[in-house]
Amino acid sequence: MQRLSGIATLTREFVTAAGNERVKILDTRKTTPGLRELEKAAVVAGGGANHRLGLYDMVLIKDNHLAISYGLSEFAERIRKLRKARPNIRIEVEADRLEQVRTFVEIEGVDMILLDNMKPAQLREAVALRKHQIKFEASGGITLENVRRIAATGVDFISIGALTHSPRAIDFSLEMTHVGG
Repeated sequence: MQRLSGIATLTREFVTAAGNERVKILDTRKTTPGLRELEKAAVVAGGGANHRLGLYDMVLIKDNHLAISYGLSEFAERIRKLRKARPNIRIEVEADRLEQVRTFVEIEGVDMILLDNMKPAQLREAVALRKHQIKFEASGGITLENVRRIAATGVDFISIGALTHSPRAIDFSLEMTHVGG
């Protein structure tokens, strides 16, 4: 209970610090083994939202996947095939450079672009490239001190691994008393 209270409290601190109700504060899959569902419930209790529960409920194409890709046309074709096979699954692509964002917004079937470790000016520039109802998620290096600046860039989501991997447990105790009778 102390750990889960710490997660909920830290999440609420980030939601409040963001100062923008339109932006959703998300958790990540960086959870304690065996406690994922409880920790994700604590994030929701704190006012945040869950990014994804596991590898099965959303496709996230990270930089390592892109490194082994066989070029943009092959990548776009794989997205098209995936969309056809699983029309209701969300597809997100990680970008750490604006040139990647320019490419990804042109690929039909991409639902979200994860903007990894970008500065606020880069985030604003990336969001300005929005097409096809694509959503943008800021991730990497998010702190209570910079979350408001990041929320002001126009991103839709801010994901924060620290919500579940680094919360401070809330210290409380339960006192039992004897009730006569």
